[in-house]
Amino acid sequence: MTPRALVCLAHGSEETEAVTTIDLLVRGGIKVTTASVEGNGCLNIVCSRGVKLVADYPLVEVVDQLFDVVVLPGGVKGAECFRDSPLLVERVRQTQMSGNIVAAICAAPALILEHHNLFPLGNMAVNPGFKHLIPENKWVDRRVNFDPRVNLITSQGPGTAIDFGLKIIELLVSREKAAEVAEQFIVAQGIYAYI
Repeated sequence: MTPRALVCLAHGSEETEAVTTIDLLVRGGIKVTTASVEGNGCLNIVCSRGVKLVADYPLVEVVDQLFDVVVLPGGVKGAECFRDSPLLVERVRQTQMSGNIVAAICAAPALILEHHNLFPLGNMAVNPGFKHLIPENKWVDRRVNFDPRVNLITSQGPGTAIDFGLKIIELLVSREKAAEVAEQFIVAQGIYAYI
């Protein structure tokens, strides 16, 4: 069965993290659905640097569907929208409780996951500017961190978005598929050891 990913979007989401992750997952054979977390259901999203994206659905229309991973891009304003959405927070909680993967990058681990204490045992990578919001015993200084105890993938920011997407592919499809996609992207040798 084809793995399914839900990528959440809001005004102020970081476009490089969102688009790079979506592109990689599609190349990896994962069916991607994008959902607007905006309270009014607006599908036309203006990202943190002004890039415009169009979400497939408002979150409310797909929140009860089954996804193998829920992806939360960073961008402060987007992450704050996620943080303030009870629907999104509950979706993340249910994903975690079902044993599926939650993947958050940049500010999202701190502003959503840690803010709501969704992963009390989960170690997290985060944008260094938000490190102070993660307890010292949970913070890890890695481009991408996967905590298998809680099926949590976290990453540091736009420059680590390729690593982040490849890790999701590795876990949902295979390491071989992640290596194939890394080769298509001409990822530098040694980055995450896919090549």
